[in-house]
Amino acid sequence: MKKKVILIDGNSIAYRAFFALPLLNNDKGIHTNAIYGFTTMLMKILEEEKPTHILVAFDAGKTTFRHKTFQEYKGTRQKTPSELSEQFPFIRALLDAYGIKRYELENYEADDIIGTLSKQAEAENYEVKVISGDKDLTQLSSENVSVGITRKGITDIEVYTPEHIQEKYGLTPAQIIDMKGLMGDTSDNIPGVPGVGEKTAIKLLKEFHTLEQLLESVESVSGKKLKEKLTEFKDQAIMSKKLATIDLESPIEINVEDIEYTGINQDQLIDLFKELGFNSLLEKLDGKVQASPKEEIKEISFEIIETITEDIFTSDGSLYLEILEENYQHGEIAGLSLKNDKGLFFFTAEAAISSESFKKWAEDESAIKHVYDAKRSIVALKRRGIELKGIDFDLLIASYLLNPSENVEDFTSVVSRHGFENIEKDELVYGKGAKRKLPDVQALADHIARKAEGIDQVYSRCLSELEQNEQLKLFEELEMPLSFILAEMESTGIRVDVERLKEMGAEINGKLSAIEEKIHSLAGEVFNINSPKQLGSILFDKLQLPVVKKTKTGYSTSADVLEKLESEHEIVKEILQYRQLGKLQSTYIEGLLKVVHDDDQKVHTRFNQALTQTGRLSSTDPNLQNIPIRLEEGRKIRQAFIPSEKDWVIFSADYSQVELRVLADIADDEKLIEAFNADMDIHTKTAMDVFHVSESEVTSNMRRQAKAVNFGIVYGISDFGLSQNLGITRKEAAKFIDRYFQSYPQVKEYMEEIVREAKQKGFVSTLLNRRRYIPEITSRNFNIRSFAERTAMNTPIQGSAADIIKKAMIEMADKLQAEKLKTKLLLQVHDELIFEAPKEEIELLKEFVPEVMENALELKVPLKVDFSYGPTWFDAK
Repeated sequence: MKKKVILIDGNSIAYRAFFALPLLNNDKGIHTNAIYGFTTMLMKILEEEKPTHILVAFDAGKTTFRHKTFQEYKGTRQKTPSELSEQFPFIRALLDAYGIKRYELENYEADDIIGTLSKQAEAENYEVKVISGDKDLTQLSSENVSVGITRKGITDIEVYTPEHIQEKYGLTPAQIIDMKGLMGDTSDNIPGVPGVGEKTAIKLLKEFHTLEQLLESVESVSGKKLKEKLTEFKDQAIMSKKLATIDLESPIEINVEDIEYTGINQDQLIDLFKELGFNSLLEKLDGKVQASPKEEIKEISFEIIETITEDIFTSDGSLYLEILEENYQHGEIAGLSLKNDKGLFFFTAEAAISSESFKKWAEDESAIKHVYDAKRSIVALKRRGIELKGIDFDLLIASYLLNPSENVEDFTSVVSRHGFENIEKDELVYGKGAKRKLPDVQALADHIARKAEGIDQVYSRCLSELEQNEQLKLFEELEMPLSFILAEMESTGIRVDVERLKEMGAEINGKLSAIEEKIHSLAGEVFNINSPKQLGSILFDKLQLPVVKKTKTGYSTSADVLEKLESEHEIVKEILQYRQLGKLQSTYIEGLLKVVHDDDQKVHTRFNQALTQTGRLSSTDPNLQNIPIRLEEGRKIRQAFIPSEKDWVIFSADYSQVELRVLADIADDEKLIEAFNADMDIHTKTAMDVFHVSESEVTSNMRRQAKAVNFGIVYGISDFGLSQNLGITRKEAAKFIDRYFQSYPQVKEYMEEIVREAKQKGFVSTLLNRRRYIPEITSRNFNIRSFAERTAMNTPIQGSAADIIKKAMIEMADKLQAEKLKTKLLLQVHDELIFEAPKEEIELLKEFVPEVMENALELKVPLKVDFSYGPTWFDAK
């Protein structure tokens, strides 16, 4: 993996933060707005960029070597406000706590330190990113160096690459210096040539390339006045360019190896955050505002059990299974721990699985268990012949409901958030990456025992918080029962016709070969279609298609570029088809074949119940929710999914426009409610209202546009997003949205009210009280705030739709059990449930599947379900 260097202009970012945020004070009266802004930027960089090396450079003083050239350099700058000056020592302390190197050099600026190090790092094949608020640094941009310039606020960054500079100015990075020489820079008091602004400078450089060539050819410049200015201020322009040029060979005494990033000093950072009063940032560190810095891990008392005897088990307890492999269905259980009124115990998987007393207790419904990740625990033990029952609390699900934006995959972080900190992170016990391995038995037992202890300690607090949030019913009646159903679905799996899948692969290969031959014929030569460089040369050099976008290595041939060129040449359509089929082949045909289990010819997807912030389920290994269905070949992949029994069929039931029906209910919009109650086609109805036409006058294009707006409204679409979807101007899209809201005024009222509520409460809720916290909704940054507002609008709709299908799954499972049917629920894909069933049960399913699903939740409008069935999943659609 390529190493990444981040170089930050400390003074520039501190100034940006100071002026971007309102003046803040801690309880000691120290101003903290610049420190806070600086910290949020650091957090974002470390999280998103994951640097291997990082440095923050500062200016050493007011005088630099540039003052010898021009005494008035930066002479117009106002004195640094004292409110900012007092924050610099804390910013330096912050960097030390983060473990980030800082550096300054007498007589040189931060720019020169950054320029010298970036050149050094690039020469050693590092990827480099510079962060600053000063566009002067864009001159450093190159193939391996990108420059991020802060815009509004502190975390909104515009990244300058050579391609971006070319696109924005029509110049190369080196010409940025020439541009500064011509136009000057008022912030640095670089004079330039009077009367020459950015537009004129760019125009001149496009024609004459460099300042020196321009001054040598000044007679060729059009415009008498401009020519005179360039002649009169020739020396000043040359001096200005010199002042604007970053020194790439400044005498720094550090090198790239010295700025390796090894991580934060958490105790030091917690102390600093407490001193500054950064309580919200403490939460992000998994620290607690009230708590003192994390103490050393204390010893705990537990017993390692090699032979299990029945008297260990009592009626209830906290049980933890450690499964280190991601694919827990086949992963080895590293160990188990149990906390009950008899004590705290660790036992190996072999000891547990071979013990009749453990099996009896695990399968006893009346023996209450508290666990972390019920689904995973049930599936893992079921593969080993044990049916885990009696679970009434799942820490993973409880923590997810309390705040779905927090990571629940890391057990240590979860229990720490809820007050139990006497445990190390997994990576400190097992190691990371290639070094990951099990420690000795004593260390393993100690770590796993602490996890059962952690569940036991935080259980009551989590239930109390759920009760305070009015989410106990959601936890106990929806999410907990659902986890048992998902466990059953994962264990059951879905049968794959491997031979049919291989046939499809052969068919696609044949089509790919034919398309490849056609592309070569249209190009007039053989070339590597998968090579962007060769493809770009064919399209833009040989065929002379208009250039839409360039990249570091040449022409862009991305999908969005090709889609814009589709009408220009027949070859483009073929290339798009070739790529779509190629992805189908690699991702879905070959990808599915890799995950079919040899023992049962099935794929056992994993359902992620605690991942999305809206409450929707997702699936992985393989992802069966993303099989492309727009392309015929993609739809045909579903032919490979078949029932596991002879003379059975696949039965599919799908909610119709569930999110729009939820919107009608939540917004209480009379027109929408009336349309759904009358069983009208909602897109036709919207077209009638927006275009003011009768039903018979609605054209297919009107309906298409109305459909885009309907679903766009659900997802909080902007005029820009709608314009892209419909291929119309932003102005037309904005008019369309305005007409929609005029037609459905209660929808507009709902959107405005939910945003106000989110700003007041900090979260929004679904119909069943699922919460999503949206702290960004009060951001001073317009883009961030706008995104948060759209999130506030659409989350209650999407989340309520997710709750509805989850409730339907639970009631379907109960119904199938009550009716003693053999039918099995296999998959949930968005708004669709997929079953396998014996043919003799189909008539019953046709009757009660829609009935159960349509009555899952009572709304002001009816829920509607369509169903179909056939020998494969493809035929059931």
